[in-house]
Formats: sequence, C-alpha cells, structure tokens
Amino acid sequence: MTKTHMEAITRSFKKFIPAILLMGLLSVTTSISAQEEELTDVQKLAQRTENLEAAVAKLNNLKVSGYIQGQWQWIEATGAKNSFGAGDFTADSKNRFGVRRGRVKFSYSNTYGQAVIQLDATEKGVGIKDAYLVLMDPNLNFVSLTGGVFNRPFGNEIAYSSSLRESPERARITQSLFPGERDLGAKITFQGAKGTYWNSFVLEGGFFSGNGVAVETDSKKDFIGRAAYMNTTSDFFNYAFGASYYNGGVVQPTSKVYTMKDGQFSLSDESANKGKIAKREYFGFDTQLLLNSMIGTTNLRAEYIWGQQPGTLNDNTSPKAARVDDTYIRNFSGYYVYLVQDIGFSRFSVVAKYDFYDPNTEVKGDEVDITKGLSAKDADLSYTTFGFGALYRANANIRIMAYYDIVKNETSSNTVSYKSDLKDNLFTLRLQYKF
Repeated sequence: MTKTHMEAITRSFKKFIPAILLMGLLSVTTSISAQEEELTDVQKLAQRTENLEAAVAKLNNLKVSGYIQGQWQWIEATGAKNSFGAGDFTADSKNRFGVRRGRVKFSYSNTYGQAVIQLDATEKGVGIKDAYLVLMDPNLNFVSLTGGVFNRPFGNEIAYSSSLRESPERARITQSLFPGERDLGAKITFQGAKGTYWNSFVLEGGFFSGNGVAVETDSKKDFIGRAAYMNTTSDFFNYAFGASYYNGGVVQPTSKVYTMKDGQFSLSDESANKGKIAKREYFGFDTQLLLNSMIGTTNLRAEYIWGQQPGTLNDNTSPKAARVDDTYIRNFSGYYVYLVQDIGFSRFSVVAKYDFYDPNTEVKGDEVDITKGLSAKDADLSYTTFGFGALYRANANIRIMAYYDIVKNETSSNTVSYKSDLKDNLFTLRLQYKF
C-alpha cells in the first residue's frame, strides 16, 4: 500500500470520528439511563400499591345502593279502586302480586359535591326517580346548591325514604298534592356544619316546574321552602319541627274558571281567564318526637297541611302534565299521624297511622250535590284512613311488613256512587331486601 493510499484512508477515517464518538456517547447514556430506571422489587411493589390505592380512592367515591319491595295485596271487593294503595285493582281481581319498588341508586361524591341517579324498575316499567347534582364549596360548608329531579322540600313525609317508612304508602294528602314526591327544579340549602350548634337548623328553598317528573309545560315556576329545627343531642328524648310553604300556579287552559260560593261552584267565563295562572298555595307544619325507654323506642310523627288547590271537576290532585279541562279551585286541609313502637330491644315493631284529607272544605256530607255543579266522583269528598301493622327486621338487609288499611270515604245521598262507604279496605304483605 503506497503512502498516497495511506493518507487517503486517514483523511476518510477522520471524517467519521465525530459520528463514531456521538454513537458511543448515546450508547453509554442509554446504558446509564437504563441502570437508573431499573427498580428494585420493593420499589416496584410500592409503586403498584400506590396506583392501586389511587384507584380504590376513586371507587370509594362511587356508591351503589338500592332496595326491592315484593308484595301481595288483598282488597275487599273485586275490581275495587284504591289508587292511593299502590294502584287500582283490575276488573276481575281482588288480590295480586307485584313489585312495588325496585330501586337502584348511583351516587358519586367528593369534596365539591355529589351526583345522584336513581332508577325504579317494576313490572309496570322502568323510570327515573332521581337525577340531580349537589354543589358545595368546602370553604362554605353551611350552604349547598341542588339541581335536577329530586324530592320537593316540603314537610317530613316526602323526604322520608320508602325503604324506612313504616306504612306501605304515604298519606293520601301527600300523594294528592305531591304525586311522585319529586319535581324538576333547583334549591339552595343552609345548614350549620356538623358538630356545631347551628347544625340543628335547616333552611331550604327553591323553584320548581310544578309537574313532577315530567316535561315542563309552562314558564311559571313554583316556589317551595321549608325551615326546620332538629334536637338530637339526647340519648332518651329527641324532637324536631318544621314549617313549609308552597306558592305556585297552574295554567287555566280554558276561559271557564269555577270557585266555591254558598256551597256550590260559581262560574267565571271570561276570555281573559284563558292562559292565566290559577294560584296554588299550601301551608304546612310538621313535628317528630322520639323517646327511648324500657319498652323500646317510641316514634311519633305528624303533619298538617292546608291551602288552595286548582284542579278539574273530577280531579283534585296536582297536575303531572298540561291540562285541557276547565279549572276548579278548591280550599283543602288534611293531616296524618304516625305512632311507631319498637317491642323492647327485639327486631319487632308495631305501627298505627291515621290520615285525613278533605279536598273541599266548603261542603260536607249531603252538601256534596252533583246538581250544584260538584263532582259526580270523589273530588269533593273527604277520606280518612286508619292503618295498623307490624314490622320485622330480620337483619340489615331484610324487612317484612304486614299492614291493613281501613279506608272510609265521606258519603252523600246527592251523589250516585258515594251514597255509602266503598269496600276498599286493603291488606299488604311486603318483603323488602335492601343493599
């Protein structure tokens, strides 16, 4: 090899020296980095544990709960009507099996609030019971904002869970004024922080569509508010009381509006009536007493409600959708009383309940006269229901209820179907599983 060839090879090698050095440097760096990232078994286990704890913490924010109520019912007469006892019976039936409630509730909570969805599945179909969110500021732990479909903030019985209630159904007046218990709207709640004196006070109020769990039909919003005080500091005697107010309205779909005057409905038929709002106003007071003694826990609850209700000729209940019939305005009043007695320290309890609802306080008995424009059905007749039963709590999940309702309707010789008391007493045997 000549000297000239050697010089050419040397010059070529010098050109590749930077590239060779760079490749070597990258190789060394990669090797060092791989050594630094290599974790010990203990470190790997700690990292996996940390990731698992983070995942579990998120899952802990999500809660799934619910209950199923299966029941058998018997009524006095075949095909009897008792829509306030879980629905009328079919024409050829006087006893039936059914799933009264099949609830599943999904709740996700964190520092800033809560989101809730609750579904109800029975043989009649699947529907939404709750779909709402609660917003809270951790720095203002005495105030929260709730929006969506949720319980109306009125009285005690509405918000009292059906999985805990000692009677199969809510009182007739509650079901009439607040069908389905829920409504679409928003409310603000003030309550003192836990562990403080002010935690005993609750003030809540909001605006609602007024149609329950249904599409909103007008631009009118109904106001509902409640103030309550709860004393739960004693191991022997606790009490609570509250006051509620409802101020809303129902659109008058026609020009004909009827109001009570001298024991009969008086008609106002003016074109300006159509589309106006008929006032819907309720007042309520409720109280709860709890006494622990040698014979067991005694629980007494009561509520009285009165006010003005716009309805139709044959219907005194609150609307679930837009109405098309003439408007009939009635003054009403009603109440209910619960007495629940635990049997010592056993798993048994006995319960008695009395409720009364008069949808038209202007007329009594034979004054309910269809010739004076009053309802041919029972929209102007009062009802009393006396119920009694027993509960057995097998464990935290299973509860058995046996309950009998004695239903008495007001009678009038000036009606067709209500000259005497209807045969609609109802027996309910219910098994509940809660999870």
